[in-house]
Amino acid sequence: MIQYLDNIRHKDSKNFFLIAGPCIIEGEDMALRIAEKVISITDKYNIPYIFKGSFKKANRSRVDSFTTIGEEKSLEILKKVGETFNIPTTTDIHENEHAALAAQYVDVLQIPAFLVRQTDLLVAAAKTGKCVTLKKGQFLSPEAMKFAVQKITDSDNQKVAIIERGNSFGYTDLIVDYRGIPTMREYAPVILDVTHSLQQPNQSSGVTGGRPDLIETVAKAGIAVGADGIFIETHPTPETALSDGANMLRLDLLEDLLQKLTRIRESIL
Repeated sequence: MIQYLDNIRHKDSKNFFLIAGPCIIEGEDMALRIAEKVISITDKYNIPYIFKGSFKKANRSRVDSFTTIGEEKSLEILKKVGETFNIPTTTDIHENEHAALAAQYVDVLQIPAFLVRQTDLLVAAAKTGKCVTLKKGQFLSPEAMKFAVQKITDSDNQKVAIIERGNSFGYTDLIVDYRGIPTMREYAPVILDVTHSLQQPNQSSGVTGGRPDLIETVAKAGIAVGADGIFIETHPTPETALSDGANMLRLDLLEDLLQKLTRIRESIL
């Protein structure tokens, strides 16, 4: 994935790369503060970094769930983060029209798991010429992701990566099959979405639960089996986050985790 980005930091790094940020853009000050903190850590451990923040959430359990502070406002904040710190940024898109819109502001377009079979959406993202990350559907086998990747490459875009985010395990849980990471690496670079893999969806409250206590366990296993990148949603106070707070990593815990993951990466090279 790193070689796809012209302005990625630490091009010579042999480390995994990190996609991290808040689940959703909540405001400019918070986005800048999170990015600055993460950069101070990733620079220290020579970890290439892509800032993530959703400009809009479309997949919500309840109609009264928070979705955006404003689409254009959020995209402008993502652009400012990228320009301020000279780092690539990414956001997820949900409609065909979002591809061209978001491509004006970010470097990487992310396709959500529930939409990864939507051919028109994938082609629209590919046609922007931006890097495209494909979240593996909770309902798909690793082998099935070959066809999603082909939709991007057949659209004259070779800049594609896969994001593993767990498979449905019953109605209210997810589980990561680590055998899928080396399988999918045959098709494209693979990123392990640690925090979304620990979601507990379909709760009776209509609010997704999570197991943030297992973030370190899942992340370590992902690096050990050869994931190219790690995806972690992080927030200074997850309990007050406007989206997905139940499974996010508290920002002040990030450095300890990345230090441990770097050591694992070094040991398997």
